[in-house]
Amino acid sequence: MGLVGTATVRDGSAALPHGFWLAVRVWLEKPQVVNRRLCGAAIEMEGSVPLGEDGETSSHLAAVCGGGSGGRQERRALSAGTEELGWLWREVCDQLLGGHGQPPPPLTPWTGPGHRPELGAVLRTLLPRRRPGGPVASPAKELAIQDVYNGTVTFLPLEENSKGKYRIKMCNIYQVQLTHIKEEEWSVAIVAPFPEDWFSDGIAYPKLAWLGNELLPKLAKWSVEQKSSEFKSTLSLISVAKYSKVYQELKEKYKEMVKMWPEVTDPEKFVYEDVAIATYLLILWEEQRKEKGLTKKQSFVDLGCGNGLLVHILSNEGHSGRGIDVRRRKIWDMYGPETRLEESTIVPGDSHLFPDTDWLIGNHSDELTPWIPVIAARSSYLCCYFVLPCCFFDFHGKYSRRQSQKTQYREYLDFVAQVGFTCGFHVEEDCLRIPSTKRVSLIGKNRTYPPADHALIDKQITQFISNRQICAVVTCNRRVGFNHKDYSADVCKEASSELPENETQRASTVWMPGFQPREKVEQIRNCASLPQDFVDDVVLSVANLLLNSSPQKSCSNGGNMNTWNQGESLSLKEVAEHLNKETLKKLKSEYGGLQTLLKNNHQVFEVLNGRVHIRDWRKEKPSRKTKPEVKRRLSAEAFKTRLCWFFIHHPDGCSLTSESCPYAHGTEELRQSQIIKKKKHI
Repeated sequence: MGLVGTATVRDGSAALPHGFWLAVRVWLEKPQVVNRRLCGAAIEMEGSVPLGEDGETSSHLAAVCGGGSGGRQERRALSAGTEELGWLWREVCDQLLGGHGQPPPPLTPWTGPGHRPELGAVLRTLLPRRRPGGPVASPAKELAIQDVYNGTVTFLPLEENSKGKYRIKMCNIYQVQLTHIKEEEWSVAIVAPFPEDWFSDGIAYPKLAWLGNELLPKLAKWSVEQKSSEFKSTLSLISVAKYSKVYQELKEKYKEMVKMWPEVTDPEKFVYEDVAIATYLLILWEEQRKEKGLTKKQSFVDLGCGNGLLVHILSNEGHSGRGIDVRRRKIWDMYGPETRLEESTIVPGDSHLFPDTDWLIGNHSDELTPWIPVIAARSSYLCCYFVLPCCFFDFHGKYSRRQSQKTQYREYLDFVAQVGFTCGFHVEEDCLRIPSTKRVSLIGKNRTYPPADHALIDKQITQFISNRQICAVVTCNRRVGFNHKDYSADVCKEASSELPENETQRASTVWMPGFQPREKVEQIRNCASLPQDFVDDVVLSVANLLLNSSPQKSCSNGGNMNTWNQGESLSLKEVAEHLNKETLKKLKSEYGGLQTLLKNNHQVFEVLNGRVHIRDWRKEKPSRKTKPEVKRRLSAEAFKTRLCWFFIHHPDGCSLTSESCPYAHGTEELRQSQIIKKKKHI
């Protein structure tokens, strides 16, 4: 038998059979969500093909866009590949069951109502993920045949010979089947006609059991739980194949940045995130040059550039540009003079326009995010922008929610997109492949108006910003109990009408008086700036409170029974009630307050579900997942560089032996921190 696996599903929400085809679509367009050894798939061609003995193509055979992750380059290939798909289908039919165009048993034959039923055909290329230090695997092509009438999709692996002709790799054919059993009960199955000959390359084609154990449960789950996403498909505007190639090249090129990262932030996250964003922009800009027939690489300005790594990568790859941020970072000195980074405060106004710049970038640009489309629109008619919104800011300060039907993130993205539309941009949205929960970018590279209408659009922008400011005042009044029932509607309506001529003229310097940029010196309010003596006193007070709240308990350590007082657990509220008013007042001035201070002192405390415990290091288990190289190195460098709190303060001493404890049992065991040495060297 060729049955790989079957899964029974109950459809209580009438999602099937439509949900099944949505699940199949995910597997076609985003195979990497199941098969982690792939980085994506490119939909090369798609259309309808006839099922007939002559194998002729249908009169309305069309290459259509499936809305997948293939991007624009693939979509152009789709429209140009209509004849090629028909030619490919004829070749495939000749190879199936002696030219009759049917899959081998026990696969369900392709049939349907009418004299000449039609099938859906999708040609895709599976893109392998490059393994560090390993050889580059070749992409694999598949032709997927969708028979909606019978509820089957058949995957035909293709091999190209030296003459450019495709042959079906018979041993790796498989079919996904949807069957209605009764009432709400359905089954999803995977069948392979030649299971004994299945060839696994470990990448595009894992072992046959993987289809039944991994892919099948996912398809069954998606079929009945398919939810429409709030966001576009990942990398929908560019070529996934090109992205994969360029990303791996840049990742290899800039991987040394992880080892020399001088900031306190996670180097792996920030380095590879900026590599991914740079990859996206490089491909987007290359495509723009092709569309417009340009040869010179685009210039850019990164507003709120932070660590400046994105500026460094783009500059190294041949794009002239600079980054501006209100605060200088330590890592700036490592880049060299070719990377132009400026420490300056940006206040939206006529003094911060960039008429000779092709692109403005806002990568987590905070309070500048909604202003970037405005600055781009007023800089020049040819200026484009790319923003990756993170923190929620309006023109005048923090963004206030107005729609409870959407998530806050979706609502804010819609607001930033609305700003772009108002500024006369055709705004496009895309999801980036980065290690962040905020990964939706908004791009404005084409205008919706001719250059002659610039003054009209500029007046529209001024009006829009003014409306946001006035309605924000009304929202603020609502929060403090202002009686605005009629007033708010009147004000917003009044604001939407045309402003007097003198009020629409922009100020010569600042577009919104009262705009608050980030402070040059970042205020640290996570309890890290509190006096050490104060922190030590709070830690000792809370620890004594927990230790004295219960009698000593008998615990085992390494098979021997030792009495070590673990203390009692108390809620944060109970702990706070035992602290004096001055201490609480000082803690309230810090973000997170008491809880943050206790979590910062994780050597002594463990805070779980709002309750505070004395940490018992004997119960600490090593992480099951292998730590990244950087974190392993940092752990080794920090070993025995701090005194053990329990050895000094706990009545029973440390629960671990000196050899097992990562902290020093006495000053004679103290080592100088290698991290401090490294910082001094840098």
